[in-house]
Amino acid sequence: MGRELVGLLGEHPDVGIAFATSESEHEVLGHHAVPLETAEGRWSDVELVFSCLPHGVSAPVVERARDAGTRVIDLSSDLRLSDRAVYGLTEVARPVLPDAAVVANPGCYPTAALLTLLPFARAGLLDTTRPIIVDAASGVSGAGRSAKRELLFAEVAEDFRAYGVGNVHRHFAEITQHLLPHTGPADVVFTPHLLPVRRGILSPVHLPVRQPMEREDGERVLLEAYAGEPCIRVMRGAVPSLRDVVYRNRVALGVVSVRHVSRPMLTVIAAIDNLVKGAAGQAVQNMNVMLQWPETRGLVC
Repeated sequence: MGRELVGLLGEHPDVGIAFATSESEHEVLGHHAVPLETAEGRWSDVELVFSCLPHGVSAPVVERARDAGTRVIDLSSDLRLSDRAVYGLTEVARPVLPDAAVVANPGCYPTAALLTLLPFARAGLLDTTRPIIVDAASGVSGAGRSAKRELLFAEVAEDFRAYGVGNVHRHFAEITQHLLPHTGPADVVFTPHLLPVRRGILSPVHLPVRQPMEREDGERVLLEAYAGEPCIRVMRGAVPSLRDVVYRNRVALGVVSVRHVSRPMLTVIAAIDNLVKGAAGQAVQNMNVMLQWPETRGLVC
């Protein structure tokens, strides 16, 4: 995630990277890496700090950066459920980002799930007496770059498995907390899966709806909600695949009406690149809005 972010910032026409930190590497994509302690002494000299520190470690560092007077985008999960930061789902948070001191960049799974669900929730179309089912699958880069036996090529190749089953994955709370204001109490069943690919998330979301809806009805809801959004593509009469989104700061959405069920449902399939729109790209998108630059500057949507 950090390397992806440095790569995007290095190509951004309005950004100069003052420093990059690393405890394990001497260089990050051509930028000399300094220890975090060294960087802390220079925070007051920069306009914005991105924190890609591990979950559970980032929050105190973010606080010290704020004390030094700089604005922060935190890519960890530490502040996503906190009122100490703006939750940076760009398409939702855009009005308040220019004044935000700290932005909590959303997780990759919640980005896909929430941008799927929110248009239907806001339109009052979800039947919250039935559970919302989010079955999402991510490439192995979603687990970071640390060496883990279960992520070795020989372990992942030619396999497909669920993990965090039973609503125990940390992204479950993020999805439900940020959905709650729009739905009231609603049951969500979130099951992540590991895909034997490098990058990308494909997320089928099964929506219980209050009234029968055809594919065209669901597409209309999304098209109205996301009219003019530069980084969201609603596919007409089709569903997305990872090829539609990898290396792009894009959410691709496709709708299918569910047949042969006793009560009406829609399936909306979302696809994102977990490293771009699901992490580093959305952080750059948030930065652009915070600094009042063109929102897609330095990005390919």
